[in-house]
Amino acid sequence: MVQDLHRHHAEIWPSKKRELIDWLMRGTQAERYIDRILVELCEQLIEKGIPVARSTLHFRTHHPEWLGARILWRKGSVEAKITTFDYGVEQTEQFRRSPASEIYAGSRFVRKNLRRLAEGSEEYPLYKELADEGLTDYAAWPIEHTLGKRHVLTFASDGPEGFSEDHLAFLTDLIPPITLLSEIRIKNVVARTLLDTYVGPKASAEILAGATRRGTASTISAAIMICDLRNFTEISSHWDQESVLAILNGYFDAVTTPIEAHGGEILKFMGDGLLAVFPLNEPKACTNLICAVREGQSAMWELNRANSSKGLPHLSYGVGVHVGDVAYGNIGSNRRLDFTVIGPAVNIASRLEALTKEVGSPVLVSQAFADMVDDGCGLSHVGDFRVRGWDAPVSVSALRV
Repeated sequence: MVQDLHRHHAEIWPSKKRELIDWLMRGTQAERYIDRILVELCEQLIEKGIPVARSTLHFRTHHPEWLGARILWRKGSVEAKITTFDYGVEQTEQFRRSPASEIYAGSRFVRKNLRRLAEGSEEYPLYKELADEGLTDYAAWPIEHTLGKRHVLTFASDGPEGFSEDHLAFLTDLIPPITLLSEIRIKNVVARTLLDTYVGPKASAEILAGATRRGTASTISAAIMICDLRNFTEISSHWDQESVLAILNGYFDAVTTPIEAHGGEILKFMGDGLLAVFPLNEPKACTNLICAVREGQSAMWELNRANSSKGLPHLSYGVGVHVGDVAYGNIGSNRRLDFTVIGPAVNIASRLEALTKEVGSPVLVSQAFADMVDDGCGLSHVGDFRVRGWDAPVSVSALRV
């Protein structure tokens, strides 16, 4: 009967005019977040006599650390709980023994009466968990987005008789509008995630706010940090590609995690180097940069200890730091832009990074930067140096290890 009902809805939609469909289509435009819409939807379902006690929305997105997320709402909760799931979850026994696996495999509808679970049966473990919570019925539908992207929506009931056929018809009628509004919200999340991943959260916010024209830039005062891995050409020549990628990723993890933790913005990776800025609208920006560098040094020591135990090469790097005004915005060709910083202050930081090879100190900073940090930060003056492209000598200090 339920499968027949589902096929009927696939041909005729909606089965009845429903106020909740109108709300989903016309009353949710001002809400950016799909989890909040799910909470409000469930509360309205209860008001209309649909005995919903639990709902989940499982969706996949493009994130460098996790495959997707689950939004979970329970009756009485004012907020939904969001948890992420890792890449490779689809190969786990836990996933294979879940009703969601049926939906991802192509099923159009999954329903289980939780009141009649056979003792010791081979049912999905989730069914027993829900039954132990006092839930009586479970139903799941695919949410199909553009180009075959499939997600999963579920509802569970705590009603004495579970869901009636009319309840299921009501819920089935909601699938098309939920599909449309969830695709918009999830794609917004994907767009922000991709921009955060590739250009960083601050540049991402600028781009999403409309900073997309070539030549548009603002002037910001910032501490500029350029970091470069030593002997990478030799490493890449003597190690296989998989090992080189692992070495490079380990190095970037070590130096970038403290930068972001202390308020720095990584604008770009340049092969085996990176460019980061610490905007001076944060009063302790320069001190924060020093803290990030020191924590990065500690992380590199730990990384080299781990690399040594694996027979991998010892890694070293150089850091150049300067402070000044830079142009922050878009440069590039007509159709390919880079959101970055440019200006003399960036050039000096680059020259100081190169100078670390000659001076023999891994971290060199300009006097302009040194004047902006506390005396206890561990900087020692090492001399005045002429740098390429700069007329006057630059006074340089080194960070004591």
